[in-house]
Amino acid sequence: MTHANCPRCGGRLARDNDSGRCTPCQAAERDRLSAPPVVPASFWEHEPVRHALAERHLGRVIRAYRCHPYHGRVALPQTVVAGWLGITQAQLSRVENGPPLVHLDRLAHWARLLGIPAPCLWFALPGQSQRSVEKAEIARAATDPQGAEPDEGRRALLAGIAAVAAGAGLLGGSERVQSRRIGTADIARLNAVLELYRSVDRESGGGLLYREVARFAESVYRMLDWSHPAGLTPPLITAVATARQLAGWTALDAGRHDDAQRHFVAGERAALTADNGPLVAMIRYAQVKQLQHLRHNRDALATLQLTHAQLGSQATPAARALLWGAEAASIAALGDHETAVRTLGKASDQFERINKEREPAWMGFYDRGELFAQYGRVYRDMARRDRRHASEAVRWGRDSIAAFGAGNVRSTVLNEAGLCSALFLADEPEQALAVGARVLKQERAMRSRRVLDRIVNLRRDLARHRELSEVAEFERVIAARAAAAA
Repeated sequence: MTHANCPRCGGRLARDNDSGRCTPCQAAERDRLSAPPVVPASFWEHEPVRHALAERHLGRVIRAYRCHPYHGRVALPQTVVAGWLGITQAQLSRVENGPPLVHLDRLAHWARLLGIPAPCLWFALPGQSQRSVEKAEIARAATDPQGAEPDEGRRALLAGIAAVAAGAGLLGGSERVQSRRIGTADIARLNAVLELYRSVDRESGGGLLYREVARFAESVYRMLDWSHPAGLTPPLITAVATARQLAGWTALDAGRHDDAQRHFVAGERAALTADNGPLVAMIRYAQVKQLQHLRHNRDALATLQLTHAQLGSQATPAARALLWGAEAASIAALGDHETAVRTLGKASDQFERINKEREPAWMGFYDRGELFAQYGRVYRDMARRDRRHASEAVRWGRDSIAAFGAGNVRSTVLNEAGLCSALFLADEPEQALAVGARVLKQERAMRSRRVLDRIVNLRRDLARHRELSEVAEFERVIAARAAAAA
């Protein structure tokens, strides 16, 4: 036997004590069959417990609670904990391993029974305001300004995509891929891999996968030197342009603006060589988003006007709607709100003419949510000059969020940040804080500099409500997050 400390009280264990608990704590166990023990505050800082709480799954919280070292070397039996909760052992097993509980009465009752501190919970206990829950969310964000590391599942997915590309002979490891003759199937594989990368970008942000996409884009570019039938030259050049566009887009989202511009220029050159007007428009749109992000709206307008002129008869309704919407945003940012609203009308007219079957695959991302997001942006700019437009900004913000698909996580978070701004402008600080707490939590799971910058920009719209302590705390968290990312 060796000396050890009691995990419950920290006291020294006798040499012959192999129970894992000191004598006083063993005596205290006599009552554990009737009620849960009173645990110290540090109990809830145990990593498995914290992880379960972050997942918002009370069943997993209970399992982590049972297996906590505070209870000794042996986990609390399900039969004991089930007795506390007033259910059977089989029912507790289903609670721990099944879907998350949603019944608020049961959640609140069991949370109080186990003594889970209110700041750790994701729901309001009876007698506790939802506002205090939101304040706790913001406080948790302040304690983790760097955010959590991307989960291993995402990295495994990227490794899987790279393995697919390598297996198809499209991507090498440390050495270049051996050149060979390219066929139609290779072009199809190129586009399939690019679509996989796009889906990860929409869900996780460009900061997670920029290096992977840039490496893939360079490999695709080298394929231009491989032998291939003359008829495959246009689709191969188009694939090169598409890969460069995605590399530029992920670089922009990661805040790597020089890299983004380099990829955009290379992609635009390839798209022009392939005489693919809609793809040129798509790449120019990405450049415009970068210019708008950097607040170079006059340059953005010049780029859009040039693109309109060059597209001509090649312009599809989706391309026109995309460009008109972007133009409206820059016009509004420059203060010409009447023209911006008229331009939004042009975008809406073109959107209603879209036939998905006649649009290129890379335009698949453009949906009603993207259109409504431009409306929200324009009306937020208008509300900053005239508060009477704030309610419209809120409405368009909510409509855009509702219209985005479940896989378009980043756009949803970006527009929730926009909705938070609109609610501050509409003098609804409590609702704004509710949305802001959610955005802060979601941002930690993203790798998007654009999302972080959008959150930082919330400070200009909350100024009217800074005298509220909750708003001041929210602003402090935003400033800390910005400083950590600098």
